[in-house]
Amino acid sequence: MKQESYFIVVLAHSFHGRLRRLHIPHQAVYVVLAFAVLGLFSVLGAVGSYARMAWKVANYNSLQKQFDSLRDQYARLEKSNVQKNEQLATLQLLASEVTLAYGVKQKLEGPADISAEGALLPSFQETLENYDFLKSAQMSRNFRKFPRLWQVNVRPSLWPLQGRLLSTFGKRTDPFSGEGAFHTGVDLSAGVGTPVKAAADGVVSVAEVYSGYGRLVVVDHGNGLQTYYAHLSHINVVPGQEIRRGQIVALSGASGRVTSPHLHYEVRQGGTPINPYIFLARSASGEAAAKDLPF
Repeated sequence: MKQESYFIVVLAHSFHGRLRRLHIPHQAVYVVLAFAVLGLFSVLGAVGSYARMAWKVANYNSLQKQFDSLRDQYARLEKSNVQKNEQLATLQLLASEVTLAYGVKQKLEGPADISAEGALLPSFQETLENYDFLKSAQMSRNFRKFPRLWQVNVRPSLWPLQGRLLSTFGKRTDPFSGEGAFHTGVDLSAGVGTPVKAAADGVVSVAEVYSGYGRLVVVDHGNGLQTYYAHLSHINVVPGQEIRRGQIVALSGASGRVTSPHLHYEVRQGGTPINPYIFLARSASGEAAAKDLPF
């Protein structure tokens, strides 16, 4: 018969002096050691998992800081880009005005160098050109006596189109960055191809693709007052063209920096955006005045 092996643990009481022997089988010791090793591995695994989680959290916080920094840089760059675009538009408009003024002056005064004129007597074609020019100048003087219609209806009190107001003038959340931004105009809902009307009489100063605005039409109403029509799908006018209040200048669309088709409409006084609702709120009276026009 096989004899069972075991460990003997002797316990002695310090006060009574009694001895007590405990018989512990080998299997029990092995089981206790196995549970101890298993517990050690469990603790090490938990510590490792916590360390990995802490490292991921630290890495996430670092990436979040980098993202915030890049977002701030993007906002500053976008603000700088808008300012430069406004300065460029101002310079382009000034260049157009200077070119136009210089061309008219040159035509009125004639060439300064007489020797470069050729024959002293004008040809028949030159006579016709001078006649047409003087005739147009005379008509301009007559119109000064009787003010042009666009010099009368210069308040942009007509809605460019009939659409739901999507975004108002002033502070709002930028749909791209999610940050606070200043909206320089109003957004009106409109499907692609909706006719866009001039809010008042004036002269087209810009009709081209412009950064952020997409296809853009700018109408100058005089005295530093301008209206902007942006995100267009098609432009129906050219720079320098005189237009009348209610005339179709373009078709709405989704060009430029947009999330969906709509019309961005803004009014500027001296280059500074102002709330268009000041004028749009009076559109009803403006519609009544438009019925009195002779065309």
